Amino acid sequence: MRSADRGATLRIALISSSYAPHIGGVEEHVAQVARALHAHGHVVEVWTVDRGVRPQPADPDAGRPADPFPVRYLPTPLPARTLPALLRFAMTGAGARRRWRAAARDLRPDVLVVQCFGPNGVYALGLHRSTGLPLVVVSHGETLGDDNSVFARSRQLRSALRESLAVASAHAAPSRYVLDDLSERFGAGEGTIIPNGVGPLPTFPAVERQEDLVVAVGRLGWMKGFDLLIDAFARLDAGRLEIVGDGPEREALQQRIDRAGQQDRIQLLGARDAAGVAERIAAAAVVVVPSRSESFGIVALEAWRGGAALLMTSRGGAAEFVRDGEDGLLVDPVDVAALSTAISGLLADAGLRERLTVAGAKRVGAFSWPRVALLYETMLGAIVRRERRGPR
Repeated sequence: MRSADRGATLRIALISSSYAPHIGGVEEHVAQVARALHAHGHVVEVWTVDRGVRPQPADPDAGRPADPFPVRYLPTPLPARTLPALLRFAMTGAGARRRWRAAARDLRPDVLVVQCFGPNGVYALGLHRSTGLPLVVVSHGETLGDDNSVFARSRQLRSALRESLAVASAHAAPSRYVLDDLSERFGAGEGTIIPNGVGPLPTFPAVERQEDLVVAVGRLGWMKGFDLLIDAFARLDAGRLEIVGDGPEREALQQRIDRAGQQDRIQLLGARDAAGVAERIAAAAVVVVPSRSESFGIVALEAWRGGAALLMTSRGGAAEFVRDGEDGLLVDPVDVAALSTAISGLLADAGLRERLTVAGAKRVGAFSWPRVALLYETMLGAIVRRERRGPR
């Protein structure tokens, strides 16, 4: 269905805390939503924090198609308490604001959509103040799943998020878990749930399902709970564990594996591209998500798509869409004994794994990126129509 059938063409700035070449849930969400909105006929740009690196040229043969929309890497310096930092901000802040205003003049957006609030949100709030453009805040659980506790440490970010939520035309998150946190700690009103999505299965060489293989995927940070998973798996007498991903905890996790004498059974595979992740999930009997806090859990959708039985953390938003005992099992990973028992039970029960995977395969179609984009269109279209009507 063409955009004209659903309403007017929108001009949308998706203002992301991070983007390619960085890899993660936010980057994937923004890229896929931007692609879907562009395909629906809207004018879309991604504005993201300039971290000094750019993606390599697109290579369709390697699964890296070019973005069909512009991506702007914009500076986001923020003032800090030390004198050198204040001096740096005095020299760079005005130029950064000019870059953001120039981006707004070029695109002429109907709406500013902050994706994962950080310095990007501070500058989007500044644009809202100076231009009156409608502001939308989409949280990805950054206030709950941040290993560095940046919202606890930064008064400026807390204040900017609170003000942004107060003046925003709407706000959204992938789960009620995140929306409740925005309400309780940052004064947000009623928000909209827009879940994450998953695309078609990437192409990769055929692999055989390994009945003793457990796979986990994610950034190697404390919040993701891979230390809990290693401890739980070390209690078992059978099975193999692969952890796919990279991050600041990698060395500590390897040391944990070594101390437990589990080098032959537990491997840290490092980062893989989308096809590489899908290939390991296709080889797995069980996929485990052991997060201490999970705003949604895209890996759950990848497990459903890839035909592996899902063992999911009960901490966070996943319990809102994973049906315990039907399309996945929910467990509190902080209870290491319970996590270990759940893994052992799944590895031993092929019939249970089959029931979970069949049910998951039926559910995953409800989380396609076009469906997610349609939720954005509905929300953003209503905001722009209100703006165009003006005050009554």
